[in-house]
Amino acid sequence: MKSSAANKKYNTSITFEKSMIAPCGMNCGSCIGYMRPKNKCPGCRFVIEGEARVHCVIRNCDLLKKNDSKFCFDCQKYPCQRLKQLDKRYRTKYGTSFLDNLMMIKLNGIDYFLTFEKKRRKCPNCGETLSVHRDSCLACSIILNNNGL
Repeated sequence: MKSSAANKKYNTSITFEKSMIAPCGMNCGSCIGYMRPKNKCPGCRFVIEGEARVHCVIRNCDLLKKNDSKFCFDCQKYPCQRLKQLDKRYRTKYGTSFLDNLMMIKLNGIDYFLTFEKKRRKCPNCGETLSVHRDSCLACSIILNNNGL
């Protein structure tokens, strides 16, 4: 059963799209900043009037702008120190690896990764989208184990 209070606070009915996958491998659709209704982050690939709205060092990297895929895995400095630090923090705190995500995208394609994310980020109780930043479902409040399932 879904908690109506939780649903009003966060958008958990998200369909993952290619444009939601950040250059670093983050699925912006599972980010708490993207899911919140106030001061919502539009995602790392959102651009308005030629400028990215997200002020991320990786997103705004000059080397990233030079590669065709627009993913960090095609950079001559991959993995750079910034990406390694971000990956370590997310592996430690949230049980997800951007380096693993990027390798999956590079080896299997973005559509494969989106299918994987749809399964990985789906609440087993209510079916809503899980946030990578929480250990419980924002829609039904079920407590999840370390890998989100």
